[in-house]
Amino acid sequence: MSLLERLNEDMKVAMKNKDKHKLSVIRMIKSSLQNEAIKLGRDLKEDEELTVLSREVKQRKDSLREFETAGRSDLVEKIQTELTYVEHYLPEQLSEDELKTIIQDAIQQTKATSKSDMGKVMGVVMPKVKGKADGSLVNKLVLQALS
Repeated sequence: MSLLERLNEDMKVAMKNKDKHKLSVIRMIKSSLQNEAIKLGRDLKEDEELTVLSREVKQRKDSLREFETAGRSDLVEKIQTELTYVEHYLPEQLSEDELKTIIQDAIQQTKATSKSDMGKVMGVVMPKVKGKADGSLVNKLVLQALS
């Protein structure tokens, strides 16, 4: 089942259950996916859908940090709930150990030896973990591996 089909099914369930907040988040995800498809002028591939979902997760995490810093607990709860709904559509996230293995393989493949080779390593790692790992975590682990 494609992501749009899953979203449509979940939207029907949310409507039946009168879950306005979940319905709002699902509509927002669908809108983002459709806007990206319009921008590209074609249907999205699976990896492009993951890119859009990852962008939505990142936006919410950034907002969450800002609201926590500002002491806006009312908005923190709302964003955390939205984040949970959006993450539901992402594939299962990789563990740190799995990421470290992928990173080590990429370091060997690129023959990276220092932090100046980080771009090469990230270029190999990121396509493999797209949608399955947080970019900032990958960045941190690559830096540790190259130190």
